[in-house]
Amino acid sequence: MCGRFTFVVSPDEIMERFELDSIPFDLPPRYNIAPGQNIPAIIEDKGQRRIGQLRWGLVPSWASDAKGGYKMINARAETLTEKPAFRRLFERKRCIIPADGFYEWQQRPSGKQPMRIMMRNGEPFAFAGLFDTWSSPEGEKIHTCTIITTRPNEVLKDIHDRMPVILRQEDEEIWLDRERYDASLLQSLLVPYDPDQMRAYPVPAMVGSPKNDMPECIQEIVNPPLLL
Repeated sequence: MCGRFTFVVSPDEIMERFELDSIPFDLPPRYNIAPGQNIPAIIEDKGQRRIGQLRWGLVPSWASDAKGGYKMINARAETLTEKPAFRRLFERKRCIIPADGFYEWQQRPSGKQPMRIMMRNGEPFAFAGLFDTWSSPEGEKIHTCTIITTRPNEVLKDIHDRMPVILRQEDEEIWLDRERYDASLLQSLLVPYDPDQMRAYPVPAMVGSPKNDMPECIQEIVNPPLLL
């Protein structure tokens, strides 16, 4: 699964990398993003990319209430066309979620060691996501999203049995194009990212608490506890 990630890139870098004209809200560095929080997400509208904020944890438009969102922070790539919560969104409501790293916890004899996974070159990247809007009986609208996961690559396989889908930059446009729906083509994008481009390193246990959202969260531990 993917339950925490980071995004510490400057607004100028974000606009250049993701082809945005502007960012209509403050976007401070985030070192420990957690489910239930608002996160930046990008959609394509009439051929132009727009960035907004969605709450992480999908609440389908047809849900009776908004409580289930915390259970749907991820969607399995293998079953998107089978699950009622995701099938329609896979057709028309696809988004990308910018990030520059994510956390997973590696089970070791001495306990769980949090690991940060990122690109070797430090560049930002895009998770494949789905989004929807839920309306309460009183008319309140909540815009939510989920991050798609797939099987792990060589970097992740000894850390976790799933990893978030990271789109190749050249495939982001295909994923965002809501006017075209080719299930086979879209499914072909939802594969493990090239492990040669990625690295993982141990970070402090403080990332276990979402209250800790500070630069120390991404500091590499030089001498982590040894495997027994």
